[in-house]
Amino acid sequence: REETMPSEASIGVKAAVIREKSGEFHIEDLCLESPRRDEVLVRIAGVGVCHTDLVCRDQYFPVPLPCVFGHEGSGIVESVGESVTKVKPGDRVVLSYLSCGECEPCLEHSPGYCHELYGCNFAATRRDASTTLRKGSEVIHGNFFNQSSFATHALATEKNTVKVPDDVPLDLLGPLGCGVQTGAGAVMNSLNPRPGMSIAIFGCGSVGLAAVMAAKVAGCSQIIAVDPNASRLELARELGATHAIDPTRGDPIEGIHQIRPTGVHYTLECTGIPEVLRQAVDSLTLTGVCGLIGVSPVGTECAIDMNSIMFGRSLRGIIEGDSVPDVFIPRLVELYKQGRFPFDKLITFYKLEDINKAVEDTEQGKVIKAVLRP
Repeated sequence: REETMPSEASIGVKAAVIREKSGEFHIEDLCLESPRRDEVLVRIAGVGVCHTDLVCRDQYFPVPLPCVFGHEGSGIVESVGESVTKVKPGDRVVLSYLSCGECEPCLEHSPGYCHELYGCNFAATRRDASTTLRKGSEVIHGNFFNQSSFATHALATEKNTVKVPDDVPLDLLGPLGCGVQTGAGAVMNSLNPRPGMSIAIFGCGSVGLAAVMAAKVAGCSQIIAVDPNASRLELARELGATHAIDPTRGDPIEGIHQIRPTGVHYTLECTGIPEVLRQAVDSLTLTGVCGLIGVSPVGTECAIDMNSIMFGRSLRGIIEGDSVPDVFIPRLVELYKQGRFPFDKLITFYKLEDINKAVEDTEQGKVIKAVLRP
């Protein structure tokens, strides 16, 4: 009973609140609870706008409203609960997703497939069902991905807080906690191509372009970017793509087979569009692997040619790039410092109060990764 009661200690924060399905974000003054034993209070320096924030706003997944979204936060630790040892006040951190740490996938170092993943990240409450945000007597749902970082401050746990170095711009790093980690990890952790192998990436948003950079790091000899946006294809080439295909100008499957007649070793589907997933599977060579990353509404189905799969091809879903954030995020930071993973080229900064403009520009394809600076 004590654990589920709201704490009297709290701080004032500004946050972007969604009050209705597909509604606008409203900047409001809220009260955020002080950290419990295992929690970390972070002053947000930057937070990425992710496709998952927007599909949850639109209720593709039933997240309770009113709610503060945001799950790609980075910032400075202001205070910690008494049991926290991983970070201390003053540390610079990236916030990532939460897993239970107790189920079989978690114990086998696959936290992205945690049996409690939905409850840990989309329930918008603590695991004991308590909430962290209020406006007067009104409950505002927080704890989205155990952070709700579209705000000046976020409350995370020690488990989903990753310490990062002091010599990298902190406001850049938030997208490493989800979108960039997902695209890069899908290549480097999930597919793990050997040098000289081929890959086609369908969709060149921030996730797809992170995959392009990772494929270059991995030594892929043919990196094919597929997207209808000419500016994104141009950036994909700059970041390492060897070929670019506009699917509105011809069949991308034929285009890929013109580059590699037997098909590519790997494909990644980053759009969540069923027809594109079919194209990604049909572009594979025999024994090739397609990774599905794109998010679509619950219940979305896709038709796959069973004979195509029978001949050694495979299709697998990928969550969070199969990454363990405490391990993988520091690796990406080091690659960035070496100039081998220039994800800063994806980012456009906005003020927190301009979040609706950032979302509009994101949805219209004017920017690749909007990052808010509270």
